[in-house]
Amino acid sequence: MITTPIEPALFRGGATLEPATHGLRLHRLPPWVREQFPDPQLLMMESQPSGIRMSFRSTAQRIELTTHSTRVVYRGADRARGRVDLFVDGEFRESDTLAGGDAITVDLTDGTTGFVPGASHVSVFGELPASDKRIEIWLPHNETVDLVALRSDAPLVPSHEALPVWVHHGSSISQGSNAGAPSDIWPAVAARHARVDLRNLGFGGSAMVDPFMARVIRDSAADVISVALGINVVNADAMRLRAFVPAVHGFLDAIRDGHPHTPVVLISPVFAGIHEATPGPGAFDPATIGTDQVRFIATGDPADVAAGALTLEVIRRELASLVERRSADPHLHYLDGLDLFGSDDASRLPLADGLHPDAEAHQLIGRRFADTLLRVRGGTPPFAAASSS
Repeated sequence: MITTPIEPALFRGGATLEPATHGLRLHRLPPWVREQFPDPQLLMMESQPSGIRMSFRSTAQRIELTTHSTRVVYRGADRARGRVDLFVDGEFRESDTLAGGDAITVDLTDGTTGFVPGASHVSVFGELPASDKRIEIWLPHNETVDLVALRSDAPLVPSHEALPVWVHHGSSISQGSNAGAPSDIWPAVAARHARVDLRNLGFGGSAMVDPFMARVIRDSAADVISVALGINVVNADAMRLRAFVPAVHGFLDAIRDGHPHTPVVLISPVFAGIHEATPGPGAFDPATIGTDQVRFIATGDPADVAAGALTLEVIRRELASLVERRSADPHLHYLDGLDLFGSDDASRLPLADGLHPDAEAHQLIGRRFADTLLRVRGGTPPFAAASSS
């Protein structure tokens, strides 16, 4: 077997690599962000490689990828393990579920934590076609991953399709919460349908209209940009209306400093009944802890909306109005999140935990957003890449 060095040229999706205990750790945000704002929630989410995939050409018939994962385990709230998905010449071939790895345990009743070490995992993909082919390996969207070794029975040569680059920022739904596999998160589904090269900046609990996130997008190569804002601000009760609207203006202004003519889609929140008319903060429903399905609840007072508290209904109204007031920008587009997943969709595909769409809903959202990508870029796939200016 041939050992291929793990290096940046093998990756798509904005990965950076950092030496770690077990190998090389993947990050979705640059070092300066992690140093400037070492928030534990953000650091955990950005080290989960949602949207990142390895891409190469090879005649190999067997590939072995050794990883060492770290996951958070909430006692009384089982979560699906991460997976590694293999595509050959653009077609899904197989998926491997991680085993072992380290676990950080969290007791939702008292907040205590623990650490359980585990072994590395080897994903084996065998009986591949002997012909020269393009291979993509999608890495887990919901576990931190250290890459230990990459082996194959023939050389692996980095290779990437020349596709338009789509940079997307959003919350846990964009990162892929409740999706079945890394290639089935809704941004990945949309990217395949619209034939674009995804860079996913979706971070669970961390789409907070942060200025540093706008700077990351500003400095990234992009042919189309989308930003989904609102749900995390409501969940955390992080802002009132007076602060939220100017913050979004500033976020868009910073993006425009680097991308004056790039299409930008501002997406309001998808449907979540608990926060439609009730402000945050959100919390775990204590009555569901330890059951088969932990749920979220909204703990705010709807009467506070008059004093500037935010709900999803308020967020949608204000984002639509904000885009109207920026009508001098012909490349800025507003997309109502209810057009991606609305109350009728939630009736058919209920939000099991009260917040996050399930695997089928990720497919639905992804297909619908692909239509928006094609519309704002023009034409049908594959459309030509443009400059990022």
